[in-house]
Amino acid sequence: MIKTDYIDVSVTLPLDQTFVYKVPPHLREQCVPGMRVLVPFGRRRVTGYILGEQESCGPYKAKNILDVLDDHPLFPMGEIAFFKWVAQYYIHPLGEVIKTALPSGLDRQDISCVFVTETGMKDFSAGNLAPGEAGVIQFLKEKEGCTLKQLIKNSPNPSIQALVRKMEKNDLLMVSAVLKKDVANIKKEKVIQHLGEIPKKNIRLSHKRQQILAIVREKQEISLASLKVHVPTAANLIGPLADAGYIGIIRRQVFRDPLGDPVEPDTPPTLTDEQTTLIETVRENSQKGFVPYLLTGVTGSGKTEVYMRLVADAVQSGRTAIVLVPEIALISQTERRFRARFGEKIAVIHSMLTHGERLDQWRKLALGKVSIVIGARSAIFSPIEDIGVIIVDEEHDTSYKQETGLRYNARDLAVVRAKMHDCPVILGSATPSVQSYQNVRDNKFVQLTLEKRVNQNPLPEITLIDLKKYKDFRGTERIISPELAIQIRACLEKGNQALIFLNRRGFATFPACKDCGESLKCRFCDVTMTFHRGQETYKCHLCGHTLPVKVSCPECKGKKIHNFGFGTEKIETMLKSMFPDARLTRIDQDSTSKKGSVLKLLKSIRNRTVDIIVGTQMLAKGHDFPSITLVGVICADLSLSLPDFRAGERTFQLLAQVAGRAGRGKEPGRVIMQTYNPEHFSIEAARRQDYTQFFNHEAPFRKALMYPPFTRMIQLKISGKDEKKVALHVDQVAGVLRSLLASNPEIGESVQILGPIEAAIYRISSRFRWQILIKSSSASHISRLVKSMKAHPGIKAMKQVTIAVDVDPYSLT
Repeated sequence: MIKTDYIDVSVTLPLDQTFVYKVPPHLREQCVPGMRVLVPFGRRRVTGYILGEQESCGPYKAKNILDVLDDHPLFPMGEIAFFKWVAQYYIHPLGEVIKTALPSGLDRQDISCVFVTETGMKDFSAGNLAPGEAGVIQFLKEKEGCTLKQLIKNSPNPSIQALVRKMEKNDLLMVSAVLKKDVANIKKEKVIQHLGEIPKKNIRLSHKRQQILAIVREKQEISLASLKVHVPTAANLIGPLADAGYIGIIRRQVFRDPLGDPVEPDTPPTLTDEQTTLIETVRENSQKGFVPYLLTGVTGSGKTEVYMRLVADAVQSGRTAIVLVPEIALISQTERRFRARFGEKIAVIHSMLTHGERLDQWRKLALGKVSIVIGARSAIFSPIEDIGVIIVDEEHDTSYKQETGLRYNARDLAVVRAKMHDCPVILGSATPSVQSYQNVRDNKFVQLTLEKRVNQNPLPEITLIDLKKYKDFRGTERIISPELAIQIRACLEKGNQALIFLNRRGFATFPACKDCGESLKCRFCDVTMTFHRGQETYKCHLCGHTLPVKVSCPECKGKKIHNFGFGTEKIETMLKSMFPDARLTRIDQDSTSKKGSVLKLLKSIRNRTVDIIVGTQMLAKGHDFPSITLVGVICADLSLSLPDFRAGERTFQLLAQVAGRAGRGKEPGRVIMQTYNPEHFSIEAARRQDYTQFFNHEAPFRKALMYPPFTRMIQLKISGKDEKKVALHVDQVAGVLRSLLASNPEIGESVQILGPIEAAIYRISSRFRWQILIKSSSASHISRLVKSMKAHPGIKAMKQVTIAVDVDPYSLT
């Protein structure tokens, strides 16, 4: 409870400061740090988060808060320091950091809505309006009113804002602020209780009413949903019974259950000597509090069992645990294994949950009803206290990096949060990031190693196939080599499963006109469209724009569009014709877009109702399917061509991870890796499954060129829809940065500015994109430089031009 008249509030707006508000006496008992409040801000109302008490408001007059929006804090007091650290490090407004951390749908604010007035309707019906005005009225009539933002977005008129102001002045339109309500809400159900008292009045008790009373008397308390199983019309009958005093009706919160089918409890397996030694090492160091570990080991070495034992230690000591996994598809497998061990002590947080499900899981954690949270990157913000251990599985995975809004890295935040809670953090991977391995070399992390598979099986045998010798072949042999086809047939004959990997979805990736040779490009992005045969459309994988299959060439209007290239859909079609007796399934973003489809497909693999699985990187990491004995990589070179200094690292990690899916059961595994660059060190190291060889080759290049992990880096992404305005703003930003460096010689020598330069994909979703890279051996120097640039008077805000700050960027495209 707040004891002072004033509170410190962070609002959900792009502002780098907090604000002091006054608490009316009637709301003081309801206010607790971590709760949301509705506050006036200028001429509108927005959501704010209570950060703490304030003794006074200084020389200013504080406004009153309007309402308290929660009955319980959404995050503990101890997490506020963590949020402030994130805002400071990632140069992001504190209010938006908290908004990102919380379940989506909890942001109340005024939004401008446009309505047609009575005068506007009369003039429209009488035909007294100009064409532009009539068009606006017609649009609003069809939508029955809409937000001002929607109207501006959907209007072809470039002067729509001026037109709306004119129509509002002439009383044709009304623009008013409407409070947007929460999208996510707490779910409550009716519960019927036996009162055991003499009724206040007598009513006629029909057979069904008597049946209801008998059930309630027996159960003492029963939900309406359960009662309706016995008496389907109970909802209509309980009201009069409650009014007469026979029963009581209350509303109680219920938690929606996003977990899968029930699982049988498991018996912990006997640990290997390596696992035992490793766990004992962590236990012996437990008195030290914060210790960051890098757990490396071959695929199938039993890292998950180590995680579960360490989580069990934390829970048994009365503490909590966070387990991060990179892919939603992988959460299902991890969640099942943890539920089999820990029962109902877990919560799950990821983006495939509905707004309501995620809010319920969040409240379970905030109320202390569960002690373990499993989730994707956003789970690092979970509202739990007294953390005993944090696990980051597949720590190298790029999915831990958020690429929009608050561009945080959950792996790095796991280390920060573990330090704040003085607990160990385990970063696990068979192919660790260069950053984490360098931290081991610098004695910042402690290395733990598992060198053998738990079933004592050897690592799969990997064979490289040079695709250059098939470049002149026609038909399927150019894509699926004879060597791979022979191995697939042998695998099927033994009754095993094969995984065919290609990190490119769709049927054809390069459609081009036969008449003029022009490629079919997206109208809004500088990339070619991809043909999806199952949907009979051409689709842009960046903005989602689609074209019908019978589209004409935009250049010559020709009708003959030829589909070159290949993706997972085409590979699936080829394999069906080559192995008609085999059962095939495809797992990529297209086949798993519906809720529950990922679980269904993974279940079919686990139950062996499919023989060949065609998949993208969704299947490349962490999954444990004992019946997969063959992995075929269609093209190992795809990620090598990316204009990014991490291209070699990503290629090695992806290939080594997908190879590790083979031979995890009793049968030995085999991998066929097709490539045009068999001599490339990343591919050769993946063939040997030798991370140390890869690191020793990669690290000197990074050091010579001053790239992470030997320097710190911030990327400025400047974009907008007006190409000239964007270019002008880029020049302003670059000029200010260089002038700031010139005026600060103490940091000028250690900081290097690269660019500005057009992004590798110059236009996405009609936004023109530029970037500036700032590098230095000192993180504080480049952070101070960017903050000074943002506050510099020479940086004038331009409409529809944005500057996104990406600290420790992962993607440079």
